[in-house]
Amino acid sequence: MKRILILGATSAVARAVAGAFAGQGDQLFLGARNPAELDRIQADLRVRFGVPVDTGFLEAGDVESHPAFIQQALTSLGGLDVVVFAIGLLGEQPEASHHPAQALDLIRINFGSAVSLLAPLANFLESRQKGAIVGISSVAGDRARQSKYVYDAAKGGLSLYLQGLRNRLEPSGVRVYTVKPGFVDTSMTYGLPGLFLVAQPDQVARWIVKMVEKNSGVYYMPWFWKWIMLIIKLIPEFIFKKMKM
Repeated sequence: MKRILILGATSAVARAVAGAFAGQGDQLFLGARNPAELDRIQADLRVRFGVPVDTGFLEAGDVESHPAFIQQALTSLGGLDVVVFAIGLLGEQPEASHHPAQALDLIRINFGSAVSLLAPLANFLESRQKGAIVGISSVAGDRARQSKYVYDAAKGGLSLYLQGLRNRLEPSGVRVYTVKPGFVDTSMTYGLPGLFLVAQPDQVARWIVKMVEKNSGVYYMPWFWKWIMLIIKLIPEFIFKKMKM
């Protein structure tokens, strides 16, 4: 039985990941900002899988509350084997473009919370010379679009941060995975124009659970997004800046 901490546990992908780990008999601690929804997810997992599930209130933007949350999670789990960072906020680009405070909120939630939460958890796993960190980033972080560049910048920062953690922790035996999903069918993407090749949260969850048994690295989900993003990154800037993306 592995001890799993899921940060941002009420998102569609995080719920599916929790169910996939619970289906293996793993113990879970779920952190999110909606206590009522956490209670529903907790009850569902306990009934369906009969595994230990505990929860804690987690406000991604309130970094001062993070140390107490981490201590609560580690105490409840009795340690830690895998942490999944699934916190994300798409936001609205027009507002973020013209209102710096909203842009900073997006960066604080999508990137700043990862630094605040994963740094001490990485130290904990490093001291024990084992464990895994799964950071759910996005293909959006590979190249910034005019339509969502603040979100893209935050996800790009998250991917680079995970890369640095991976390089640092590799000698200690702690594995760090960067997950870069393409479009996923969630409430965050519902109704957005131009979506294609949309994956289901359950599919992504199954891939993540299998991935944790593999070597650390960067994983595009579905796999073909690696090649789609390679093509997009190779578009010359003088052409890309004129594209409506």
